[in-house]
Amino acid sequence: MTLVKVNNQFSRSIDGLMKDLFTELPAAAGKSLREDVLHFPPANIIEKEASYEVELAVPGYDKTDFSISLGSKVLTISTLKTERVPVETDKLIRREFSTKSFKRSFTIDDKIDSDNIRAKYENGILKLELPKKEITKTGAKEITVL
Repeated sequence: MTLVKVNNQFSRSIDGLMKDLFTELPAAAGKSLREDVLHFPPANIIEKEASYEVELAVPGYDKTDFSISLGSKVLTISTLKTERVPVETDKLIRREFSTKSFKRSFTIDDKIDSDNIRAKYENGILKLELPKKEITKTGAKEITVL
């Protein structure tokens, strides 16, 4: 077996470029597409022992802006945000703040106790707690042979 060490900086930069192109670019494009075009806020879903937790990063909203509904095993979170109109006496030099309406849906299964779902909005994060149903375990059953 022969071991060859390559000290060519050009080949190393091409390898790095290819890695970035095929691994980092799709993730960045997906994020941009999701947030900028489809207006989906990023979400985290965490499984805990007794519940699932869904977190949405949605800064710039008030609690009253959210509409959360559950129907046909689909949990839908949406907002309808209108732009604040500046006072006519103020001169707007630059506008970079914007809020967009969104609608995001998650399918839930029979493991979720849908009657006890709770939502909390704090520091720009909307957290939904989806408690798991308690599964009743049946004890071992003796079967007699006739």
